[in-house]
Amino acid sequence: MRDILPGLRSRCAAGTPLALATVVAVHGSAPREPGAVMAVDAEGTVLGSVSGGCVEADVYEVAREVLAGAAPRVVSYGISDDEAFGVGLTCGGTIEVLVRAYATGSEPAGLTALLDLIAADVPVAEATVLSGAAETGARMVVRATGVHGTLGSEGLDAAVTDDARGLLEQGLTGIQWYGARGQRRMAEVAVFVRSHTPPPRMLVFGAIDHAAATARIGSFLGYRVTVCDARPAFATRERFPTADEVVCAWPHDCLEATEVDARTVICVLTHDPKFDVPLLLAALRTPAAYIGVMGSRRTHDDRLARLREAGVDEAHLSRLASPVGLDLGARTPEETAVSIAAEIIQHRWGGTGRPLGELSGSIHHRGSRP
Repeated sequence: MRDILPGLRSRCAAGTPLALATVVAVHGSAPREPGAVMAVDAEGTVLGSVSGGCVEADVYEVAREVLAGAAPRVVSYGISDDEAFGVGLTCGGTIEVLVRAYATGSEPAGLTALLDLIAADVPVAEATVLSGAAETGARMVVRATGVHGTLGSEGLDAAVTDDARGLLEQGLTGIQWYGARGQRRMAEVAVFVRSHTPPPRMLVFGAIDHAAATARIGSFLGYRVTVCDARPAFATRERFPTADEVVCAWPHDCLEATEVDARTVICVLTHDPKFDVPLLLAALRTPAAYIGVMGSRRTHDDRLARLREAGVDEAHLSRLASPVGLDLGARTPEETAVSIAAEIIQHRWGGTGRPLGELSGSIHHRGSRP
């Protein structure tokens, strides 16, 4: 939803009614993950996508019906469904899409309040009934310290609130099943829980031209990008206009003062031992998802020797992706940034890094990371 957040907020501010179509389940190969959103406003304008173009025309018609007063509903599209094939889902998978109208008032459980929380980077989960012994489309907004809305019964609200907070802590999105009164291990009510967490962080160390290109592509991929360098002449906003923040500090000091979680990616582009070794000692103590390090093979061998002398074991050293990036034959800073981004994506989803034309089976990996 973050990719269309400005458009959604502007329509809410203008009081324009919206229908949101949200992918709630994916089976087999499909181009978008659960949580992907397409919005249709009262004027017929479309924001976002649920399938990369495969079924948008049909979803648009459903959204228009919902905006005109039809009840919320879940629609399914798949290769085995002749009607769905007719609207273009030829990629071999099945997607289920919840289509629901939203008022744009200021009530605590409303869309406006939810979008404001997302924009402020406040972790929040939205729980919506999909089917079963509760009203389809009933919803709650769940935060760590508060709940707004109801799914129809006190027991169901309590169970979903507890689970939604657990999913939010892990950054996970998916369908949960309950009894009509919230009983566990029952399948009477399907509830879709969408976690909205702050964007993951990309930390880029070394204010070189490759860092500027990496910061640009990191922003494009949805990361909150920090660029750090100890040299004030290089660590400037003018050189890194797309970064969320530019820090002039010793890299290891900056990293130790920064919150790092299992979604954070670290790109070390300094390739200078006086910066690299203290920084990597700090980086290897974090749960970062990816630690990429620039430099030649000779530079990396020297770096590994210095880290071993500092007491780093082989298991920790194996976390370092160096020389950084996939082998794309990159030459320019921009091409190198693409190769780094490709390796980050590969680490996240478990891809092979090989040409898809050489492989068989599903082209969409179902990784475990949020």
